[in-house]
Amino acid sequence: MAMRLLTVDDDPDVLKVIKALLESLGYEVLATVDSLKAAELADHQKFDGVFLDARMPHLDGAGLARRIRNSPSNNSVPIVMLTGYDDVETMRAGFRAGITFFMGKPPDVNQLATLLKPLRGAMLREKRSYVRLPIRTVVTCKTAQHQFTSASLNIGEGGMLLDYSGGLEVGQELNLQFTLPGNPQILNPRAKVVRSEAPDRMGVQFVAASSEDRKAIRDFIAGRVKE
Repeated sequence: MAMRLLTVDDDPDVLKVIKALLESLGYEVLATVDSLKAAELADHQKFDGVFLDARMPHLDGAGLARRIRNSPSNNSVPIVMLTGYDDVETMRAGFRAGITFFMGKPPDVNQLATLLKPLRGAMLREKRSYVRLPIRTVVTCKTAQHQFTSASLNIGEGGMLLDYSGGLEVGQELNLQFTLPGNPQILNPRAKVVRSEAPDRMGVQFVAASSEDRKAIRDFIAGRVKE
């Protein structure tokens, strides 16, 4: 499956060039000239990386980067900002907002290919963390106030989808306890509710887990998923 990138630039001609260059390197690209639309996309869709312009109306590059860093699914993706290398203040603001790399404008295919080499490993890890495998296993959920039993619908390195929320809301944290098929080990990761789905499902993101728990989850996924 191709890496999926979000590309944002308010100049349609520049956007077209960047999209074509990235696609020529084998990436799937969703491109938009509207930074506010890009922020909405980042809130509701999963991307493996983001390319954005530094100076745009509505939300500039730094503002958009902050939105992406606060999004439920894209908070750790690599973000590349397109700007002039001599624009020191913009670069400083970009670093504070969570930019990963800077690239001069206009880019060419060689620049992009060189830049994407060190980013590819990070994007693969990001992509793998969101791979979801169907799984039905009983999950005990504990908060400071109460305990209830749910069941998983799928699992990935980054989290799980559970079929019962126990009344929890997005942002609340809880402790999980469950086992995986073929492994007697009891896993106890701490998680946070990051989304709700009808009828009463919740998506949780693992926020703290032991190295043994993470290895058990990786091994479970690796046995059924090929990169």
